[in-house]
Amino acid sequence: MNWAHAGFTILGVDVLWTDLVGNIAALATVLLAIRKSLWTWPVQLTASVLLLAASVDAGLTGNALKQVMFGALAVYGWWRWSRGTQDGQALPVRPATGRERLVLAAVTVAGTAAVAVLFYVAKLSWGARAPLPEGYFLVAADAYIFVGSAVATWAQGRALVDFWIIWVAVDLVGVPLAFRSGLVVSGTVFALFFVLVLIGFVNWLKEYRSQAVLVPEEAV
Repeated sequence: MNWAHAGFTILGVDVLWTDLVGNIAALATVLLAIRKSLWTWPVQLTASVLLLAASVDAGLTGNALKQVMFGALAVYGWWRWSRGTQDGQALPVRPATGRERLVLAAVTVAGTAAVAVLFYVAKLSWGARAPLPEGYFLVAADAYIFVGSAVATWAQGRALVDFWIIWVAVDLVGVPLAFRSGLVVSGTVFALFFVLVLIGFVNWLKEYRSQAVLVPEEAV
């Protein structure tokens, strides 16, 4: 795929077009999610395809698999949000229940451990070929980003306010890993995500609280 290798150099740094355009689309996805626009999902699907190509070019197998997963979850989220906005209704958002949070945390921890073993044994993560003990950390970080991204996107599809916080936790690892992998654009955009995710969390939480206040009044 020659188009996947196309890019340009700026200030001595090689930038792939797939990485640049894919991350612009990913950034747009966050902005659309803040507004609860149904366009969030087709744009995310587009970003996944482009970033998949960029990840394969960079040799980041775990990140490439993550983009495949994003594509599948984008279809799921698109379906869920379509159902929640039938007849022109606004998408209802809510915080996760205590039980849901325990499940999300448990899946993240157990999933990260399982995927880390798979990535290391099958050499699916570039960190598996790095010197020890650094290699263990890189594989674990790769697995954590993979699982955390899946959990966050699934929670987003269910319109849970908590998905924003999960993304914060993922970005705290994803930003330094992207820069270390040479994906400068991805690292920069992930840093912007951090700020936008906090804004999204505040906006969704305010909206949920306003809905909670209006429901009793409408019932009366």
